Amino acid sequence: MAKSEATIRCPWCPAGDSLYEQYHDEEWGVPEHDGLRLFEMLNLEGAQAGLSWRTILGRREGYRAVFEGFDPAKLIRWNEEKILGALQNPGIIRNRLKVRGVIKNALAVERHFGGDLELFARFVWSFAEQPIRQNNFVQMSDYPARTEASDRMSRELKKMGFTFAGSTICYAFMQAVGMVNDHSADCFRREPVKKLGAKVSL
Repeated sequence: MAKSEATIRCPWCPAGDSLYEQYHDEEWGVPEHDGLRLFEMLNLEGAQAGLSWRTILGRREGYRAVFEGFDPAKLIRWNEEKILGALQNPGIIRNRLKVRGVIKNALAVERHFGGDLELFARFVWSFAEQPIRQNNFVQMSDYPARTEASDRMSRELKKMGFTFAGSTICYAFMQAVGMVNDHSADCFRREPVKKLGAKVSL
């Protein structure tokens, strides 16, 4: 999406970083209901823990390739050899706990949702408000790190055996997939995303 230099974006989006700008302009905050995409994003947000989102965003295609499109049906069949192979792949951040965490999350989807990603999608969306909450933040200090809703999501995911699912990660996930509209009050994407959120039926 080509925009002029005068375009105002959210304060977390660095001006002039084309990868960040494309993600912000086309994906961030847009309501996402596809279970596979939601599972992918939850794992990518977990991979970000302790790192910048830019680090993960720049490797997203690598993650998709290594983790077989984040398809839980494939991931639950991984053995130790597959895990060790992933840990040697430079296309991802080679953190042992995070790599194993993706497999644990796939097993949790299988165990609690029978591998049905539509049921998983309904579950995570049950933590969103109806209508979608429209926040009115302006600067970075306005944004919370967590909310009551992300606390509840985190507790439930952890009970199911999901890893790297703390409340801060869950709130970042909720922001990314449109469970809240956190585009800043002056961001050019705020109103378009608000209209999309108005169409969401939970």
